Amino acid sequence: MSDPHDDLRGIQDVATSLGITPRAMRLYEDRGLIEPCRVGNARIYTRRETARMKLILRGKRLGFTLRDIKEFLDLYDADPQHIEQMATLAERCRARIDALLAQRDALTMTLLELETIEKQALAAIAERQSGQSAVG
Repeated sequence: MSDPHDDLRGIQDVATSLGITPRAMRLYEDRGLIEPCRVGNARIYTRRETARMKLILRGKRLGFTLRDIKEFLDLYDADPQHIEQMATLAERCRARIDALLAQRDALTMTLLELETIEKQALAAIAERQSGQSAVG
């Protein structure tokens, strides 16, 4: 059986392993998303807090707000079967999917418009250059 103290890590170690700064971790602590243990002034992270950090970073990468992420984490703590958390997560995922699909459609339209403008500009350049060589 492993010693539970093997899972205790300092802020720099956890930050480095997650590819973030200790400052970012302190921000998440200030926002109430994680609660590291304290030994004097040092922050000590358990396996649970490190796992929560991974969930926070995943949520940020997927475009969720810190408020959304905090709600997911709070629901996880409040509901041992995680049913409410999963329902909320599914609802938020659907909203995020819909928003991203709308963004993709807007990007597609913008790209098509830019490509049309580019072709028109290049055609105008070619036309003017050929007109100059015929005059010159």
